[in-house]
Amino acid sequence: MIKFSIITVTYNAASVVQRTLDSVLAQSHEDVEHLIIDGASTDDTLALVHSYKEMSDNSDSGHKVIVRSEPDHGIYHAMNKGLTQASGDYVLFLNAGDSFPAADTLQQVAHRCHLNELPSGDWPAVLYGHTDIVDASGAFLRHRRLQPPQKLNWRSFRQGMLVCHQAFYARTDIAKNTQYDTRYRYSADVDWCIRIMREADRLNLPLANVDSVVALYAEEGATTRHHRESLRERYRVMASHYGQVNTFLMHCWFAVRSLISR
Repeated sequence: MIKFSIITVTYNAASVVQRTLDSVLAQSHEDVEHLIIDGASTDDTLALVHSYKEMSDNSDSGHKVIVRSEPDHGIYHAMNKGLTQASGDYVLFLNAGDSFPAADTLQQVAHRCHLNELPSGDWPAVLYGHTDIVDASGAFLRHRRLQPPQKLNWRSFRQGMLVCHQAFYARTDIAKNTQYDTRYRYSADVDWCIRIMREADRLNLPLANVDSVVALYAEEGATTRHHRESLRERYRVMASHYGQVNTFLMHCWFAVRSLISR
């Protein structure tokens, strides 16, 4: 059976983390490792996390919960800690407040990609799907504006981050060797996804579209709160991969597209 490693980074997230914990606990797929990387929270986050771990340990879900709490140097540094510990076949990031759309999401991901029928060396480098946006209470707001293409490759992100970070499941053996660049404060996830896909291209491994919603993304996050800084940094990320000229021309098109869509 395919093993999934879910990494959840938390810091003083007591108001939103329970939805994420409940969503993982409800997953019917049995071989799940949930790594909770906490930045030494001072609110009730850890109390909720330890209660969740106890419930999971005493259930027959087959899930393993690992909790690590200590000061860190930001969200991407914490994500790298999670990558270092991950032992599953695929790794995905579900931040505090984010969740799965259904109890059988992971089971469906494995089934749709026929992972159990393939030798592990032939597994896709990335499994990806759609994302829905939810509010602070977890209620549906809208489908994510940018939609994943049927055929994804590392050049696809010239058009923007077409696949949400939470809907991007990377093979752990590749992800461990492609850690987040912590020089970026807000857009290291974009850079990481592109580098994962570039490595897939080098290894001649496919990227598999699950063709379903695989993540619910809580709208208010660090990138949302620091929107302008995030956009500047994302421009630098794209220029580093696609070149200054191509990135400038694509952003001119983004501006035109935004005006047309109004």
